[in-house]
Amino acid sequence: MRLKTPLVALSSAGLLALAACGGSGGSSASPNDTPSNFNPGDTGNGQDAHAKGPVTIPGAQKGGTVTVLTQGGLTTTIDPSEIYYTDTSSIFSGLIGRSLTQYRYDPASKQMILVPDLATDLGHHNDSYTKWTFTIRSGVKWGENGQPVTAKDVAWGMTRCMDAATFPTGPCQYYSNVYFKGGSTYKGPYTEKQKPGTIFKGIKVNGNTITINMSKPFPDMPYWGTFPANGPIPTDPKVSDPKAYKKHPWSTGPYMIKSFTTAKELVLEKNPYWSTSTDPARTQYPDGYDFQLQTQSEKIDQILLADSGTGQTTLTYDDLLAPDFQQLKQKDPSRLTLGGSPCTYYWAPDNRKITNKKVREALSWAYPYKNIILASGLIPGVNAIPASNLMPPGVPGRKPYNVTGRQGFDTDAAKAKALLKSANALGFEIKFLFRTDDPISVKSKDATVKALTEAGFKATPVPTTTANYTTARDNTSEDINVRSAGWCSDWPSGSTWMPPVLGSTNPDKTHSFGSNYSAFSNKAADQQMDAIQKMPLAQQADAWNALDKQIATKYFPLFTTYYTGIAQAHGSKINGDNDDNTLGMPTWKNIWITQ
Repeated sequence: MRLKTPLVALSSAGLLALAACGGSGGSSASPNDTPSNFNPGDTGNGQDAHAKGPVTIPGAQKGGTVTVLTQGGLTTTIDPSEIYYTDTSSIFSGLIGRSLTQYRYDPASKQMILVPDLATDLGHHNDSYTKWTFTIRSGVKWGENGQPVTAKDVAWGMTRCMDAATFPTGPCQYYSNVYFKGGSTYKGPYTEKQKPGTIFKGIKVNGNTITINMSKPFPDMPYWGTFPANGPIPTDPKVSDPKAYKKHPWSTGPYMIKSFTTAKELVLEKNPYWSTSTDPARTQYPDGYDFQLQTQSEKIDQILLADSGTGQTTLTYDDLLAPDFQQLKQKDPSRLTLGGSPCTYYWAPDNRKITNKKVREALSWAYPYKNIILASGLIPGVNAIPASNLMPPGVPGRKPYNVTGRQGFDTDAAKAKALLKSANALGFEIKFLFRTDDPISVKSKDATVKALTEAGFKATPVPTTTANYTTARDNTSEDINVRSAGWCSDWPSGSTWMPPVLGSTNPDKTHSFGSNYSAFSNKAADQQMDAIQKMPLAQQADAWNALDKQIATKYFPLFTTYYTGIAQAHGSKINGDNDDNTLGMPTWKNIWITQ
């Protein structure tokens, strides 16, 4: 899954911070230290197929509006068919929409537990995991008109997202189109010009039952079921038209959209038709939510540090800047939300344009890791942990490797220059985006230009703005040759890392990177990914790790910059703001305000 903000390039105030649950938060850590308990990829495997609503929280009070401040968040689509960033997925699933399954926070273990949502349980499969059946519960209604949500609505939502041309940055191209029988050749209802509401042939609806036939074993279907893409969409074409629906997706959760101005503000109000008895995880204590976007990080931090007026009922899912984090830790640590996040940041050279492996390796030595992190307000060794593998520690089967020999956050201009010289590429031009309206991005840009120049590159920063950054980065013909990106586990498996990040997407033909921002394309690697997905479950974890190392060693298509955690904060009247460690986001389903 993509990180909560696309503004990963050269860091942003929305970057994830504290490295591990219970991490020290101290600024005196060695830049190359990695906490011994750092396993953010281990998000747990707890399940409760029999969980039921209603959910009540002892002592929780009703009322009040939660203000949510973010600098770079909510700049991407909120159409559930294309939601694939951690913030939009978390906010939509936690507050607005429902899907086959969901997560519920367990305060005892501080882990997220997989539980039913629209489905009455976690599904039933045949012995080979090639057929899954879900029964859709009754009593769920659309917030916009009070009409019942049907199994056909859910099946239509699952079908709709399989149109990769219409939803190019969505998740279904990595799962539904890959695993559902016939999905690999299905272009989707809009591309194939089908009648709206036509259900994909691999999905069968019988009354309130949905049956999905698979082309290969898919034991992780209950985890995939948590995604907004596996939730209902109205079959009325006037409502579900992609151009219109992304502005106001309909509600099945406890809150519905009152108003939404892209990249400025999202206001939620109570869904009067949501029933707590039908929901095994969500609550509806606050009267509403007001998401205020593009708020500068310094302003966010000062509001939360002051903790006065509406600041007391405010939270942020951005991370505090390092000095402000230290100040709040000393002043009132109870208002910090700390924990893990199963994510990796990386720089992705465009392999179509930077074709020489030695040049890509030289970039990894030239990159100013420490200076970028410090310019971002993070704390080396604490807020950002040195990275090696693409998959973060804790992902099943992961074993650490180091293909370059670079240690921690070390930068070596001489080593980079030597690699460029051996490749006859001194002066190679690197073009990358930066945001002129983000002071942190400007500082990071300056540090990058200095480091690349010292290493023998020609550095050409390309200006854009916060509002236009996503479009520019995702444009396959943009005049840049490096993209900064990040990725998080969709669930704890290498299958949610290798195919999405390194599987071929043929951007010159499809005009979409998907989530393969390095444009890495290798038929042999694609074939290995397909073969691993068909292996016995017991063999898959080690095989994914071996492939991760093999691709890095042989091709070096990208290089990791650091692993992550969170250091978020909330006002003194906010309760229930915990770390959803599957996403590194707040536990929206548990939040209430002290009256």
